Order: sequence, then structure tokens, then C-alpha cells
Amino acid sequence: MESCEIARLPEELVSAALSLTSPRDACRAAAVSPAFRAAADSDAVWACFLPPLADQPPLADGEALLACGKKDLFLRLSGSSVLLPGGLMSMWLDRETAAKCYMVAARELSIAWRDTPQHWTWIPLEDSRFSDSAELIWVCWLEIRGKIHSKMLSQGSTYAVYTVYKLAEEPDGLNFPVNASVSVGGSILASKVCLQRDPHMIHPEDVALPHQRVDGWMELELGEFVCEAGEDGDVSFGLSETESLYCKSGLILQGIEIRCKN
Repeated sequence: MESCEIARLPEELVSAALSLTSPRDACRAAAVSPAFRAAADSDAVWACFLPPLADQPPLADGEALLACGKKDLFLRLSGSSVLLPGGLMSMWLDRETAAKCYMVAARELSIAWRDTPQHWTWIPLEDSRFSDSAELIWVCWLEIRGKIHSKMLSQGSTYAVYTVYKLAEEPDGLNFPVNASVSVGGSILASKVCLQRDPHMIHPEDVALPHQRVDGWMELELGEFVCEAGEDGDVSFGLSETESLYCKSGLILQGIEIRCKN
């Protein structure tokens, strides 16, 4: 009886209700109720989970945005990242919330001594999203900075910032804590992080440690922030050690990721 009553509802009304939920809820509605399926899969619902057309990135190999349905496009943009024009930033959608997420390539970051070959070199890696990554040969002064404009993000979403990297075979000096910071709207979150886990060292509980990703890279959280409604400015983030000045080497940096924290 309940399914019959649901089936009598106008599809436009069901679509309007589902568009106020989330991608996950829309998929659940399509799966649990045949009466909801047509509305839950409609362009009217999935268009609400996509960025405005002007903000949608070009897809790889010239794939046309308008050639597929809105749900297919969402699944495409949430299934893997796409490179933005210039090749120095990639973007994707969070599958649960539809929030826009990004990775900023190492080439787009401000890295102290990056153009000095005895300190940093640029290497191509097949499993990198970008054309090359930055490999740290050795430095005493480690400083990596980046930023993204808040208008590129999804307002009302909570984001976390991650350094995405690998370690060379014999890294040096990366098992000591370094400074991390995330700032937005005049508010600065500072913390201590460590790029390399070392079973022989015991760090304070407030020092963040890296985690292995399924794609073979490592990630280290630098901090989190909320992209408030009406925010209009840069979100800045960084990683540095400029006080103890001990030798550091063996970091292979792909970029810094800004993604929704569910």
C-alpha cells in the first residue's frame, strides 16, 4: 500500500525532495524503491550535486561534458580526479557530499630552493597525477607553501589539507617534527607533524603522523578548516622547519590535497 501511495506522487515533487538530500541518499532511494528510481536518477536531481557549468572542468581527451547525463557526469567527477587547464591542479567531487576537492601540484607550490639542482630536482613518476614531482636532494631550510582561493571550494564544507608524498630509499632528517599551518580568514591553525614514522622514536601525542594511501602514496594531514558561506579570500597552507636547520633529504612531493572531511 505504501509503495502504491509513493508511486502516485508526481515525479517532479520526488525529484525536488531528493535534490535537497545528498548523492548517497539519492542512490539509496533509487535502490530501495522502484517508485523513486526514475526521479532519483533524473538530471533534475543530479544537476543539484554538480558545480555550475562554468565551474565544471574539461574532461580528459576532449570528452564532452554535455554528452552524458548528470548522474553519469557526477559519477565520472567523483570516481577520479581530472586535470584543470595548465596541468598544475586536479579536481574531483566528494562522492558523499558533492563538495569540490583539489590537489595542487608541487610545481604550483612555493618551495624554498626549488630551482637549485643540488637541493631539489624534478622527476616524472608514472603513478603521479601530474607531469613531475619534486624530489628533495638535501636542505637545511625546509619550507613549502601553497594556497587556493576559497571561492573554488564548496561553502559550508569542512576540509582537511594533506601533503601527498613518498620517501626515497634512504631519507634523512624526516623523522623529526616539523611545523604545519593552515590559515583562512585571519585564523591560523598551527601544528606539529612528522613526515616519516620511526619505530625508534617516540613523539608527543599531538604530533601528526603519515598514513599509507591505497594509491601507493603517503599522506600527512596539515590541518582542517571550514569554508564558511561568504568567505572570499585565500586558504593558505604550509610545511616548514627553519629553526633547527638539520639536514633533510629523501622527500618526493606530488602535491598538497584539499579534500572534504566527512
